[in-house]
Amino acid sequence: MAASRQDAWTEDDDLVLAEVTLRHIREGGTQLAAFEEVGQRLGRTAAACGFRWNSCVRKRYDAAIQIAKSQRQQLKKMGRLNARNNALDSANTAKSGGQLLLGEGAAAADDEQHIEAVIRLLTNQKEIVRRLKQLEQELEGKNAEIKELKEANERMKQELEQVRGVNEDYKALVQIMDRARKLAFLQEEEAPKAIFRMDENGNLERVEK
Repeated sequence: MAASRQDAWTEDDDLVLAEVTLRHIREGGTQLAAFEEVGQRLGRTAAACGFRWNSCVRKRYDAAIQIAKSQRQQLKKMGRLNARNNALDSANTAKSGGQLLLGEGAAAADDEQHIEAVIRLLTNQKEIVRRLKQLEQELEGKNAEIKELKEANERMKQELEQVRGVNEDYKALVQIMDRARKLAFLQEEEAPKAIFRMDENGNLERVEK
């Protein structure tokens, strides 16, 4: 009996469990026999392998299980065809049997390719999920960057509005100062100019106008 292990199942362990169990389903064997074989290969008990299959691995291989069951039905059907062909004469039996074996071999090869393709697809699932998570993280980062840029743009708009307000105030102040300067200049021009004259003693005196 295989020793009982307590360590966690790895992706490779799950793959071995799936491959062996699918082969037993395809060949008409029992799942118990599959679990015993996996237990011997992985150093686990058949019960542990069965629990792992039913609780975790099986749901990931629904499509492969259906293919394996279909292949099992095809193998059973081929077995009935062989029995009928054995009742024919020896020449026809030999000829038909040879053709049937070739057909069975080609069908089995096609089935094996289907199973291998499904297993490869499911094996790559982990890498696909990892890449998807990486892309999601990158998308979150880009969204956060866009949000920061929008906030910075909004702040710059507010600052620009403030600068425009200061410029308008400065222009108004310049206009007020310019008007005040012109007003002072006009008042200065309009002020009466003093007139002086010399008296008899030779002193200058101001003459009011």
